[in-house]
Amino acid sequence: MKQLDELLADHPLFADLGDDMRRVLAGCGRNEHFGAGNYLFRTGDPAARCYVVRHGRVALELVDAGGRPVVVDTVDPGGIAGLSWLVPPYRWYLDARALESTSAIALDASCLRAKCDADPAIGYLLMQRIAREMYGRMQSARLRMLDIYGAPVDH
Repeated sequence: MKQLDELLADHPLFADLGDDMRRVLAGCGRNEHFGAGNYLFRTGDPAARCYVVRHGRVALELVDAGGRPVVVDTVDPGGIAGLSWLVPPYRWYLDARALESTSAIALDASCLRAKCDADPAIGYLLMQRIAREMYGRMQSARLRMLDIYGAPVDH
């Protein structure tokens, strides 16, 4: 059975980190499994973990005015579910629901923030990866908006 640092080495966001750095990050983690339909987190709850998706698929959802969940993005293997752990007030602003059986490394947010504060090199490398994930989400949302509302109008 692989250790968490070895599982992180298999993940695209962490593969190029050094062994020592992966061990430090793995010290904040644990392996978790979610059945289809189970929630990783819910809107308003404390953002206590960051989920590094290894297998499965996760829907990121908002609830519409009628109380129905609306999928705003999905996280596939190689992605991260949950970025709110990084920004105060550290609360989830959407729901994350497993669309199928999903395995993820759950990284404790307080532990991650403490490691980043204690070692700026780790903090910088981790923030580069999180920023890349955030950028990808913003691009995905932009494309969905264009798909929904059409091409921009020339002024």
